[in-house]
Amino acid sequence: QVQLVESGGGLVQAGGSLRLSCATSGRAFGQYAMGWFRQAPGEEREFVSAITWSGGSTKYADPVKGRFTISRDGAKNTVYLHMDSLKPEDTAVYYCVVSSSRYLPTSYYRPDSYDYWGQGTQVTVSS
Repeated sequence: QVQLVESGGGLVQAGGSLRLSCATSGRAFGQYAMGWFRQAPGEEREFVSAITWSGGSTKYADPVKGRFTISRDGAKNTVYLHMDSLKPEDTAVYYCVVSSSRYLPTSYYRPDSYDYWGQGTQVTVSS
């Protein structure tokens, strides 16, 4: 049974920080690229960040560059998203995703480039 379990979401004031975690089980996710998407109410799911299986390469969406950091712990089969300087427009449900490739998909920013999705964790940033 493949499982992705996100945690760490919550309510935070603008300018604050949160760290999201995505714990994986049921597969050797340490061998695959992973990432994060988000979806705000009434909006399409959008790419946030992605990381290769080794952690050697990362990608970020322009709105979060310089504020968010993605990382992974292979021993724990966990990927993290550290979010600093949060803004109200970061409010969304954040989803952890896993690719079937070690490396970032060519279209790493597309939701259909990923094969597994977590259930999501809510992040709310108040102004």
